[in-house]
Amino acid sequence: MKHWFTRNSIHFGVVAVFIAICFIYFAPAWQGKTLVQQDVIQAQAMAREIMEFKEKDGKGPLWTNSMFSGMPSYQIWVSYPKNIGTHITGFFKNVFPNPIDTILFYLLGAYLLFSVLRVKPWIAALGAIAFTFSSYNFIYIEAGHASKAYAIAFFAPVIAGVWLTLRGNYLWGGALTALFLALEIRVNHIQMTYYLFIAMLILVGIEIYHAYKDKRLAQLGKAFGSIAVACIIALAVNAGLLWTTYEYSQESIRGTSNLSTETKAADVQGVDREYAYQWSQGVMENITFLIPDAYGGGSGPKLDGDSEVVKLLTSQGVPADQATAFARQLPTYWGDKPFTSGPWYFGAIVIFLFVLGLFIVKGRLKWWLLSATLLSIFLAFGRHLPFISDIFFDYFPLYNKFRAVESTLVLASLFIPILAVLALNEIANRYKEIPQLDKKVLYSFYIVGGLSLLVALLPSLFLNFRVANHQAMTQQMGQQLGDPAFAQSIMNALVDDRMSIARNDAFRSLIFVLIGAGLVWLWVKDKLKASIAVILLALAVLIDMWGVNRRYLNKDNFVEERLIKQQFQEREVDKLIARDTSNYRVLDLTIPTFNSASTSYYHNTIGGYHAAKLMRYQELIERQFNGAINQDVLDMLNTKYLIADDDKGSLRIQNRSSAAGNAWIVNRVTFVDSAEDEMRALDAFNPKDLAIVHSEFKSLIDSTKVGTSANSNIELVNYRPDHLVYEYSAPQAVLAVFSEVYYDKGWKAYVDGEEIPYFRANYVLRAAQLPGGNHTVEFKFEPRSYYMGENISLAASAILVLAFGFAVWRRRKENA
Repeated sequence: MKHWFTRNSIHFGVVAVFIAICFIYFAPAWQGKTLVQQDVIQAQAMAREIMEFKEKDGKGPLWTNSMFSGMPSYQIWVSYPKNIGTHITGFFKNVFPNPIDTILFYLLGAYLLFSVLRVKPWIAALGAIAFTFSSYNFIYIEAGHASKAYAIAFFAPVIAGVWLTLRGNYLWGGALTALFLALEIRVNHIQMTYYLFIAMLILVGIEIYHAYKDKRLAQLGKAFGSIAVACIIALAVNAGLLWTTYEYSQESIRGTSNLSTETKAADVQGVDREYAYQWSQGVMENITFLIPDAYGGGSGPKLDGDSEVVKLLTSQGVPADQATAFARQLPTYWGDKPFTSGPWYFGAIVIFLFVLGLFIVKGRLKWWLLSATLLSIFLAFGRHLPFISDIFFDYFPLYNKFRAVESTLVLASLFIPILAVLALNEIANRYKEIPQLDKKVLYSFYIVGGLSLLVALLPSLFLNFRVANHQAMTQQMGQQLGDPAFAQSIMNALVDDRMSIARNDAFRSLIFVLIGAGLVWLWVKDKLKASIAVILLALAVLIDMWGVNRRYLNKDNFVEERLIKQQFQEREVDKLIARDTSNYRVLDLTIPTFNSASTSYYHNTIGGYHAAKLMRYQELIERQFNGAINQDVLDMLNTKYLIADDDKGSLRIQNRSSAAGNAWIVNRVTFVDSAEDEMRALDAFNPKDLAIVHSEFKSLIDSTKVGTSANSNIELVNYRPDHLVYEYSAPQAVLAVFSEVYYDKGWKAYVDGEEIPYFRANYVLRAAQLPGGNHTVEFKFEPRSYYMGENISLAASAILVLAFGFAVWRRRKENA
């Protein structure tokens, strides 16, 4: 053991450096402060009901009524305790404060990959830093995209396991692949995992070609077999998660539309093309890989008192504070996206080394990295390069399930640093054998440094600095100010400010390219020792990318935990509504009702926020709440309280006495033959009297036994989101409608403990025919996909632990 520590002392030193970097950058986290992440804050509101019940009995419910009148909690918060990945990620989260756990996964995973690629340790450390500090890794963290950040962090170790296996280390490589792929899947960001899958498909194609060419197909077959077994284990470890996610996706907005519309036919699956392409990377916007704020940076306020806009306004007599306030409302970002948190910046030195790698790195690994990088860039263009994007969107399985196509650049953010590091490793291993290496260093400098210099000196040569609707914005401002000429002057000043921002960052990048190229030049000319050159390069890369990331994630993003809780400051209207201890729903019109989860923190609401809400509920929103609010639909959703602004700007509560309640017995049922007819029938009806049922459920209803609601009553007597208990009394068989969202992938209905059929009514609700008498009705959410999936996860987790332990034992035995 002592010798093992001695042999690996350099790796422990690297890990210590990583922890030190995290300690310094995220000092507020060590001091007990909390990172303000808007998506995390939204998630806390979304999960509030789940967490409350978890605190009561230690088990989070699999269903929540806190949003959209009810939905599975799979994509909000669900514990998978039989999945080993849950415990591994949980350990890091418990040991290291957020977001240090995520950053360490980035650093350690990338370091493992570079070590597998046989990169020298300190060069590997440089590469891990270069990848980790790619701007969007930090932007995702700042925004609260926690699962996305984790998924990206596991890209590198998954590739490490696959690469080891392809190079003949079947057992150890397969074990690593199974472990890290299991973790990759466990963090549950299918979109990111899917992009990794696309990159691995390219690698597989290249490997097959070379194996055929070199007559090594049998050897490659063994590698593929090991990888296939690893994938099966990883999938099985996550059986509960994958099964429930797949099941839910079929019913969500990522699945099939129920209504035929002009924009989306009923047989089309996936998100709308325009929605998917909304965040497309502009073609020229890729210059931000090298010059971070060439496109103005993020969409937030950026201009200050020294800006051209402020100078113009103050020269016209506008007070400085007012001029600055006005300037900060103007967008410096001028790209094609609706808005952005910041640029995709990979580092000026990293881009220089990447270009150098194109000259000096040999072998199919380079071609894989280059081809996967180019594909990720082309796909990120989205609507700007529809020829390629449409092929994937229309024909590549599952690709049309995902939005924000610019996210494919996560592949480039990893593969560009990999090739950059391989270039350094080539120099370290055989710089005297590389022909004309000094010239290739100069060529790379001329390309990257020259581009930076051109933007610094002649920014308008490449860039326009105007948004697509620049003229419309100018005209609108002219109307608001009553002076079109002055508005034009302001917009011209804004263009000058954008140009100045780009020019400053271009000079900044040029300086770092000079530093990077200079260090490499001195190294190859034997003017600088390799170790010193690598350390200085790593320091320069860190300083460069640290400075850019500080623009988007810094100490100002951390606050005391009590201030986070104030994000959900209970309003007086919330307190008044909370006095009602019955079960009901709320409609809050003072917020973006169907795009904010804030109301869910205190109430069960018909609104909320989720990127994959149920398709039927989304259709209900679009048809019944787009414009005028359908009061009948509010009634059937048991919307007892409505929060709105009064004429004086204060909040008021409307107590809706017409709300139908938790459940009710109807007098009549009407059958319809299509989803369109079902939806149209909701336009005007009395939900307490009539149930609208699709004819597909006709066999579950005996129309002759649909009795009158006279002398009948039904009441919710026990509430847990995934277990509802009602008591009812009826002189004869009746048809009851429950103000609960229909979802047949796990809900079961019982009368006095005996399971009964139930069906969909009023497009989104549950209904059942009940026998006469005094009885108890229960609805239990018991999804087979979760419970059986968890048992599969437990068995697979045990196999993974045994396989990994055996691989470690074999490796130690071979090295003994």
